[in-house]
Amino acid sequence: MRTLQGRRPVFWVALLLAALWPLLAHAQANAGLERQVKAAYLYKFAGFVEWPEGSFPRADSPVVIGVAGADALADQLEQTVAGHTANGRPLQVKRVKRGDSLAGIHMLFIASQDKSLAQELLAASRGQPVLTVTDADETYGLGSMINFVIADERLRFEVSLKNATASRLKISARMLSAAYRVQQVAG
Repeated sequence: MRTLQGRRPVFWVALLLAALWPLLAHAQANAGLERQVKAAYLYKFAGFVEWPEGSFPRADSPVVIGVAGADALADQLEQTVAGHTANGRPLQVKRVKRGDSLAGIHMLFIASQDKSLAQELLAASRGQPVLTVTDADETYGLGSMINFVIADERLRFEVSLKNATASRLKISARMLSAAYRVQQVAG
């Protein structure tokens, strides 16, 4: 009779994967749900923000939502905004990569996976009328205007009015009342 120690490593990997499969499937389902909620929030944010005059070339120009470092979220967001408008403007999703210009982008979601990319994009957007949205505490401190947080096992968001005001963006009181936390303007 063979002992367990004599089995091949492939057997152990297969056994481990079989044991962890329900947890991995649950994590993937949660990630899918989180992605759907983030996409819904991003869509809704567009209707509660006022961009300064000159942010749109024409009256019928779309609100362009950039997504950096999260292709699956960009796919979900494209489905979410398809055929919808915000304040009478169509919505458009654009994938943003390192080195891309932020010209023409009105809202930018930056995923937390690549911190150097987040730093680069937040620095490039500073002072521009681009609503920046992140999902990591450390990027929120680098100038993001909205940051997704998990609170009470729910996806929520916090808002930095200081950062939004510095970029000449106005966030509606209705959106602020739905925020988990609002950082007021300093001074």
